Amino acid sequence: MAQDSTRDHGGNLTTAIARFGGTREQWCDLSTGINPIPYPLPTFTSDDWTALPAADAQEALVTAARRFWNVPEGAAILAAPGASSLIARLPALKPSGTVDIPHPTYNEHAASFSHSGWTMGAQKHDARIDARVIVHPNNPDGRLWSAADLDAPFMIVDESFCDVTPAQSLMKYADRPGTIILKSFGKFWGLAGMRLGFAIGDPTLVASLSATLGPWPVSGPALTVGTQALSDTSWATTTRQRLRQDAQRLDQLALASGAQLHGGTDLFRLYRVDSAQNWQDRLAKHHIWSRIFPYSAHFLRLGLPPEQDWARLENALS
Repeated sequence: MAQDSTRDHGGNLTTAIARFGGTREQWCDLSTGINPIPYPLPTFTSDDWTALPAADAQEALVTAARRFWNVPEGAAILAAPGASSLIARLPALKPSGTVDIPHPTYNEHAASFSHSGWTMGAQKHDARIDARVIVHPNNPDGRLWSAADLDAPFMIVDESFCDVTPAQSLMKYADRPGTIILKSFGKFWGLAGMRLGFAIGDPTLVASLSATLGPWPVSGPALTVGTQALSDTSWATTTRQRLRQDAQRLDQLALASGAQLHGGTDLFRLYRVDSAQNWQDRLAKHHIWSRIFPYSAHFLRLGLPPEQDWARLENALS
């Protein structure tokens, strides 16, 4: 199957249905790293839908985010309609230059920097770079980075999947000049359709980002859900335990079927297989969609299935 190597994503069920039939409701989509058991939605008020988002509601969300992620006092926080909207705007915060984005990783960063006129380069001792992007933990292999890697004048740390391993977060460095840390609400809380993300870091950069989004960047319902979810530490703790157990369960199934574990997080697993395309097709015949990559013939990534689809996945793998 031909895939766009510039902006290639999971979640493209329309493509799967066109090739293998069925309806969206009949498919189990494991091509993304989204928590299959989302945070329970609260009861919304009419104002959540009909009124412009209030300033105090936006401030409540920022306060909850600061507490949940232990954001340094010197770092600013901006809530936005999804991390992707922030990724698209980040390159314009600085004059275009050379950016290092270690590959393989989430390709929207490279696409956004290229669109803004930046040159792709690699971090070398004898070559200066102007910006660096690290995805922490990395998508798709789960690689973790450290403070020693925060070595560029303009530093972007994408922690979209870091809420499963909060102890590994680089958030304590968010107050460094030139640093932006991204957080995604859709992955760990399983509410990707809510479109909520955060930029946390250098107040000057965050203020510039805020100016590009306008006065009401986050919807009323997203403010309500985000504030409640970020205040619910008990749910977060229980969810991390469940995701860890389910990731181990997925490994057992995949390895028993001949795959080799290559990395991942507790929200997705990356396997090395003899033919990623063949594995994807085999699973698709059972209406299970997986993630393969244009740069590797052997990488297969699987998210976690909802409880009702474990048996189907086991049957497809066996």
